[in-house]
Amino acid sequence: MSGGFTLSGGEPLMQHRFAVKLLAAAKKMGIHTTIETNGYYGDKLNDAELETIDLVMLGIKTWDPARHEALTGMGLGPTFEFARRLAARHRPIWIRFVLVPGLTDDMEDLAKTAGFAASLGNVERVEVPTAEAAERACEVFRRVGLKAF
Repeated sequence: MSGGFTLSGGEPLMQHRFAVKLLAAAKKMGIHTTIETNGYYGDKLNDAELETIDLVMLGIKTWDPARHEALTGMGLGPTFEFARRLAARHRPIWIRFVLVPGLTDDMEDLAKTAGFAASLGNVERVEVPTAEAAERACEVFRRVGLKAF
């Protein structure tokens, strides 16, 4: 089998016991495991459980704690702490950053986010979905008469 198992959500770590069982079962079968998370509930996983995850796709929205709380209703500290734990255990990360004009496009904020990601030493790549890409996707649906936002 080539490929793997990706657990995403909503936020899969809200159901961390279930997530760990799925990841461990896949890992036991020799399947590459990935989790897509914002890392907020990363403290629910112990170090041994982190070993069942081959790759973390970590959503980071901003460097600024106040902006993050305004966007998500949650604090930013747990996300960064989870990233640091992953770095300490040499678990690979792909950063997922959504660039939204007027919300997450402040260049100083982006530079701080980039600096943090670079400091970890385990970030393999950064994906930057843009508002323009989302608009292009919506246009495909609109062309066939569907309402898309």
